Amino acid sequence: MAGNIKKHGDSADCALVAVPDNQRMSKGSLTMAWWAICSAMFWLVVSATLAMNFGTQNAIIGLLLSVVTYAAINGVIARYAIKTGLSVALFSRVLFGRTGAALATLIFFATAIYYSVFEGSVIAIAIQNYFSGLTLNQAYLLVVLYSVPLVFGSVQTWLDKFNGVLLPLYLLGLIAVVVMAVGEYGYSSAWLEMGPESGPVSNGWWDCFTYFMGVWILMMYTWDYARFGRQEDAGYHASFNFGLPFYIFTFLINGLIGIFLAATIPTQGGLSEVSVVLAIVELMGIWGLLFVWVSQTRINTANFFMAASNMHAFFGRFGLAGVPYMVWAVVVGMVVYALMLLNVFSYILQALAYQSIFVVAWVAIALAHIFSPKYDQLFDGKLEYQPDRVTSFNPCGLTAWFFAAGLGIVLLNVDGAALASYSAPVTFVSAFGAYWLLLGNAKRSWFIRASCS
Repeated sequence: MAGNIKKHGDSADCALVAVPDNQRMSKGSLTMAWWAICSAMFWLVVSATLAMNFGTQNAIIGLLLSVVTYAAINGVIARYAIKTGLSVALFSRVLFGRTGAALATLIFFATAIYYSVFEGSVIAIAIQNYFSGLTLNQAYLLVVLYSVPLVFGSVQTWLDKFNGVLLPLYLLGLIAVVVMAVGEYGYSSAWLEMGPESGPVSNGWWDCFTYFMGVWILMMYTWDYARFGRQEDAGYHASFNFGLPFYIFTFLINGLIGIFLAATIPTQGGLSEVSVVLAIVELMGIWGLLFVWVSQTRINTANFFMAASNMHAFFGRFGLAGVPYMVWAVVVGMVVYALMLLNVFSYILQALAYQSIFVVAWVAIALAHIFSPKYDQLFDGKLEYQPDRVTSFNPCGLTAWFFAAGLGIVLLNVDGAALASYSAPVTFVSAFGAYWLLLGNAKRSWFIRASCS
């Protein structure tokens, strides 16, 4: 099947097959492509919001726990994705069957589209605020029109170079905004004492930690990027590129800077990505706008790419595998623009809360599958993912997935924030445990069709 991949190395063509060795990337190129994720305004704002709601110390503890958790899980995921070359869509066939896997791919591309809407809107608002002659709808269109062509090229041939050029600009901009904020407003240690008026929240560190479980979609992002890594670079990618250094910078350093800026720079209205962006543009002028553009464009190359490649894989299940990836990139742009115009952000946030439960369960099931020896025993170390061989519905993965997600959704909707904060951890533990037990008693016929046994 690897021979069916187009010669120009379009990574989207690999959405439907395992990435062969000759399509793998050097560790430097894959690092530049992946580190686009580290520069979203979201990482600054979410940490500042948690500090305001639960106290700076609780937020920092939550960040540290998240750094360790993300690094540990993504290290395992990166090694496995590199070993197999499979995408989330292909691996989900192993876990859930052909039709069951379609749901995982749907959740993945829908979530990537939602994040594209959020981050794209932040750029648009900054552009419209600086160039007042533009309407907001025109700014939305401008952002989509330049974002879509950026993901026409593949991870291997374009996105690594593009984001490699922009990374130093982001780092310089981050330093500049801190220096200018101190120069304009002075330095105060008050940012270390941020929190609600009633004082730091008891066990607030737990709320901060579990909040970051809501963005475990990054585990799926890791999987679909890591599969392009070379086998000989697996240790580097697991420990550095997708490991501790990446999350120390993305979560902890960005987070601390976000908390400091929120306490230092006055913002109009409540704290949000938009209010922080507008404050930065007001402080730094055109350089602030350039910093925001670099930050948001880098993260949105990942969002648009993940949305388009997984949309390609999803609709490939329904007879549209021959539609070129570039068409799906355009479709993603059209959907993103439509959602921007409809201003459905509150509904998107609700959808993300539920989808994050399914994502946490998916990660737990994936880890249970990787750690369990049972599947290898059933299939002598071979992975069965070809659509003509796997079953339509795999009772092993689907039972664990829906059981755990159901528990999480119930906890998410009960009265009382204390129980709701356990929704993601309970989902993870129950999904891992249920799949491990079911897999331990699994039959070959759960995974592959009877005619293929």
